[in-house]
Amino acid sequence: MVSDGKKSNANEQITENLKRVYEEALQEEIPSEFIEMIERLKAEKKAKSDGA
Repeated sequence: MVSDGKKSNANEQITENLKRVYEEALQEEIPSEFIEMIERLKAEKKAKSDGA
């Protein structure tokens, strides 16, 4: 059985690693394909609302 100290240390390491990965993901640029897709969807929505 795992002691509480080892379990706590493992949980702390997992927490820190998840925070690090999350922070790194926030720093990544949004792929141009996603930006283009969003722009197309906005244009379609505007065209529909203008034509309604």
